Amino acid sequence: MSYPAIQREQSLSETDIHDLLRNDRRRQTIKCLQSHGREVMLRDLAEEIAERETGESPAPRNIRDSVYISLHQSHLPKLDDAGVVDYDRDRKTITLREEARTVDVYMEVVTKYGMTWASYYRSLGVLSLFLIVLTMVDAPVISVIDPLIVATVFLAALAGSTLYQLWSRRWVYLNRLS
Repeated sequence: MSYPAIQREQSLSETDIHDLLRNDRRRQTIKCLQSHGREVMLRDLAEEIAERETGESPAPRNIRDSVYISLHQSHLPKLDDAGVVDYDRDRKTITLREEARTVDVYMEVVTKYGMTWASYYRSLGVLSLFLIVLTMVDAPVISVIDPLIVATVFLAALAGSTLYQLWSRRWVYLNRLS
């Protein structure tokens, strides 16, 4: 199956992005490259994606070979044409490009636990506010806790979550600096 080349000069349209991301192996390719933050060999990428697909380490050889072939023949050329990755067919290396940030916005809809970051932060904020109010209105059991302690715990949770989110997306921010 051949795909029409997407012009690199133009920014990717929403339709093009959805077309790229509708395939799980292309999504996994982008995620793997994000986690490595550097050039990756095709063989290593295929092995990592095969392990994610099967949940086995190492993945069965036939699955690794299937992933390798589909990446080489279909998925990487499509991502390269879109300007999301640089795929050197001769050296069999893949590097994430700047344009990947455009695609990343559509991939990061939910955390790996099935909740959007916006919902997570909103829930954390509402829960903390609710518990602080309960400590201040002398609710049974919780009123023995100082509201400042509750606020401190939730601020620490918020700070820790933010640091985790920044660390897990560090490639996006580091690419902006270069």
